[in-house]
Amino acid sequence: MTEINPVLLAGGSGTRLWPLSRKSHPKQFSSIIGDKTLFQNIALCLSESDLISFAKPMIVTHQDLHFTASRQLLEVGVESGPVFIEPERKNTAPAILAAAIFAVQNSMDPVLLISPCDHAISDPVAFHSVVAKGLPFVEKGRFVTFGIYPERAETGYGYLELETVDAREANRVVNFIEKPDAQTVQNFIESGRYLWNSGIFLFRASDMISAFEKHAPDLLKQVTLAVENLREERKTIRVDPEAWAQCENISIDYAIMEKVDNLVAIPFLGGWCDLGGWNSIWQELKPDSNGIVCSKNSTSIDCSNVLLKSDNETQHLVGLGLNNIIAVAMRDAVLVAHKDRAQDIAEVVKQLKEKSIPQAEVFPIDYRPWGWFETLTKAKRFQVKQIFIYPSAALSLQSHHHRSEHWIVVQGTAKVSINSAEKSIFEGESIHIPLGAVHRVENPGKVPLILIEVQIGCYLGEDDIIRYKDKYSRV
Repeated sequence: MTEINPVLLAGGSGTRLWPLSRKSHPKQFSSIIGDKTLFQNIALCLSESDLISFAKPMIVTHQDLHFTASRQLLEVGVESGPVFIEPERKNTAPAILAAAIFAVQNSMDPVLLISPCDHAISDPVAFHSVVAKGLPFVEKGRFVTFGIYPERAETGYGYLELETVDAREANRVVNFIEKPDAQTVQNFIESGRYLWNSGIFLFRASDMISAFEKHAPDLLKQVTLAVENLREERKTIRVDPEAWAQCENISIDYAIMEKVDNLVAIPFLGGWCDLGGWNSIWQELKPDSNGIVCSKNSTSIDCSNVLLKSDNETQHLVGLGLNNIIAVAMRDAVLVAHKDRAQDIAEVVKQLKEKSIPQAEVFPIDYRPWGWFETLTKAKRFQVKQIFIYPSAALSLQSHHHRSEHWIVVQGTAKVSINSAEKSIFEGESIHIPLGAVHRVENPGKVPLILIEVQIGCYLGEDDIIRYKDKYSRV
């Protein structure tokens, strides 16, 4: 049985799902549908199968997200292959090419299955079946994509135009159409020659490299340089940042797939949804007979065709007399938009960035390799945070120029060092960290450690930190 190497593209920023998805914590790492994150669900889908053999998945993600990706795989028991770290986001073409080059250098020219992590596949067995159908085409040197038979007129998706009028069989792709208007979409559906573009591809690694040699030789040269000068730490692969910075920012569709003449689309008729925007979320969450979707912290009164979602347990969202509205409330930002404007939310993020509003990109919870923290309140000279530390994890040995800190343990046991003196702090106890003291907190226990931290000083920014030692190589 031919082994398939999944490559999970998990570095996107997901601006169309703002405020739930932001640059510092994009949608693929959020639990939007069900208890698991989108990334975890795709990783599970592409890790075990009775129909095909999967290798350990290769992860491609941004340098600020790789600890989150590794932690989420650990939570669902999926062991990853190499974790490819992008110093900066360069779209899908450089990422896929880097994975192909690395795979050829370290394996016997494997078959790669490229998958985004911002969609939902509700029937993994059916998906494995269509992937298996793609292998004979790959063995003949062809590229395979898995198109989705359109269930409705959706203007937010990309479309694949097929060579013949039979979108239910394997078919050569002759054109890509990006987000057409409503009338064009209706014509597409009536013709029977179009599929939704899932962004999932199957091919042999060497065939992809050959396609770049023909259609994007400059990008091939630059990505090859970035991979040749990579730095490897266990499973973590860091491409050369200077070479990577010179790579063109371009999608795999534009760079390669629209130019090759040997791309085949195999239709997938199972459950699939691109969770790229709020209308897709509304659709996937199964609105009731009045078109209403409400989260547990929201209430709808005399509304129709609405999505009301509150991610803050202390904030209840109420919609009264609304029609065709999306309302998403978080503790630091609220979005209220007409459903017809859902595809324009990326423009909202752009305008917020231009105004230097932190909420444009910064998530209220800041995820770190050791856990996470959340700012509870902030004023001119003090700030209060909740700090969550995983079992056996530790913050860096550090000091601050402009602030002192006071830690209160509310769960677990903390092992604290201050200027080389160590002390255990138990639940209900506290300790003071003087300004300038070299300090560290560790969680020696088997349950999460939760602290309340009170910072006091003239400057409270996250950049006021000097690291001396760090188990996560951040010094």
